[in-house]
Amino acid sequence: MPITTTDYDNGGDLARYTDSLIATKDSREPDWNTLAFQAKAGDQYRRAQIRYVGSGATGNHEGDNRVLPSGGFTFSNMLLPPGAEGPEHTHHDVEEAFFVLEGQVRVGIHRGKDEVEYRTLGYRDMIVVPAGVARSLKNEGDTDALFCVVIGTQKPQVPTYPEHSPMHGVTRD
Repeated sequence: MPITTTDYDNGGDLARYTDSLIATKDSREPDWNTLAFQAKAGDQYRRAQIRYVGSGATGNHEGDNRVLPSGGFTFSNMLLPPGAEGPEHTHHDVEEAFFVLEGQVRVGIHRGKDEVEYRTLGYRDMIVVPAGVARSLKNEGDTDALFCVVIGTQKPQVPTYPEHSPMHGVTRD
């Protein structure tokens, strides 16, 4: 359930309401488990999600009481160690944005099995990927990369992986 304005509109405790709108850095923890199933396709897919608003498409984190409820988007940080990858995938239902906070991230935009364009994004660079467009990520640097991930819906559908992807057929079980 998204954050409501009921307490605000009805004269509830403004301090408590304000606190309910905040997710601090110190209250976040990298979650190495939510995407751990992808490491079945290789250790390079090991990375951490740090949730702030809602949950991404690959996990169910409704029980995480530190996460602010999503109304219309999700917001998290992704931590990519050196050499780590986010595999090629497609969100068919929603756009996704990546905003780099630390390090460098190589972003790939894929069209089919053999056509891809890569760009390297650094500090405060951003890319927005429309729904239906395949994308991938990789940290080619020698330090951790940290970037914001914004997905434009309350709960995205599970992304798909193309047949040529090492992630194709990998399941959470």
